[in-house]
Amino acid sequence: MAYSHGITITEPLDGSRTLTTVATAVIGVVVTGPGANADAFPLNKAVLVTDAEVAIGKAGTTGTMPGVLRAIADHVRCPIVLVRIAEGANAAEKTANAIGTTTAQGQKTGMQALLAAEAQLGVRPRILGAPGLDTQAVTEALAIVAGKLRAMTYAAAIGGDMSAAIAYRANFKARELMLVFGDFYAADPTTGESAVSYGVARVLGLRAKIDQEQGWHKTISNVAVAGVTGVTKDVQFDIQDSSCEANLLNAAQVCALVRTGGGFRVWGSRTCSDEPLFAFESSVRTAQVIRDTIAAGMIWAIDKPLRPSLAKDIVETINGTLRQMKLAGQILGGRAWYDAQQNTPDTLSGGKLTIPYDYTPIPPLESLGLEQRITDSYFADFAAGVGA
Repeated sequence: MAYSHGITITEPLDGSRTLTTVATAVIGVVVTGPGANADAFPLNKAVLVTDAEVAIGKAGTTGTMPGVLRAIADHVRCPIVLVRIAEGANAAEKTANAIGTTTAQGQKTGMQALLAAEAQLGVRPRILGAPGLDTQAVTEALAIVAGKLRAMTYAAAIGGDMSAAIAYRANFKARELMLVFGDFYAADPTTGESAVSYGVARVLGLRAKIDQEQGWHKTISNVAVAGVTGVTKDVQFDIQDSSCEANLLNAAQVCALVRTGGGFRVWGSRTCSDEPLFAFESSVRTAQVIRDTIAAGMIWAIDKPLRPSLAKDIVETINGTLRQMKLAGQILGGRAWYDAQQNTPDTLSGGKLTIPYDYTPIPPLESLGLEQRITDSYFADFAAGVGA
């Protein structure tokens, strides 16, 4: 050690870290807007909208853009990654524009531009939709984009009636997808008259609001929808009738738009997953949040000397995050540990370390059983009651 007549200060960098949970209340939406301000919203470019109310003034009066922004603004103020596409000469061209591609110059168009949002804008959209544009092909493509972003897609369950919507559901198997049957009626943002408001657009705003106020572990079901006056589909709803139409839609993994409790609500918590572990929206989003939170929070550990203390710090860091999520009521529990069998001398000497961890997501209370019984036992003190 070099001679020193004085004070030497060192900064040990060992120990666990605090991880920051990834932001989930970020909407990614694909819209049309022929009359929108082209400077503010150029075609096929992801634009960050921080205030939907302000953006409405630049959205014009045609296309899906003004109505979608109005539906979101009625619920929440949150970051919105908006991609405006051209209308197209026909339905097929509009679908192609919505799906988008990567040009020879490397520019991503349509919904593919959402994949570049984090690099370009610094935010990752987690709540995706293309209200009014969500054909089967668009929905399928958007679910793929959602899988890459570890986001959720909300799309229309296309069908003139309930049976058609249930049949339409059979086309999908993505865990990152939820289907919504029907639309709402609301005041038109331009004329003020009652008009159809895309159910999916309302769902996007509601989902972000729930994330901000309750958390990503709460499903979208049974939360009041703001700014609407009616529903476009006559879906029978009776909370005590398992054979009601809303229940039949839910059994087929389709969300219903219903009127109950003095307002309008989305009813249904199930995704289009073919894997039972991810049947609920909350299970999918919990998996996404934990995965991205831990992965992003472990960058500090990469390329550090692989000593036992580093493995210990990683385990303690993950366990600290899982404990915080449990205390916050976001998971039932979770644990990380070091497994010697997975980390052999060969793997460790090759610079590879594996730390397993598990967790239990919180399911929604989807079915509540109550028992109502008639009894004469309360007649026992009848005479005493008369005397009193």
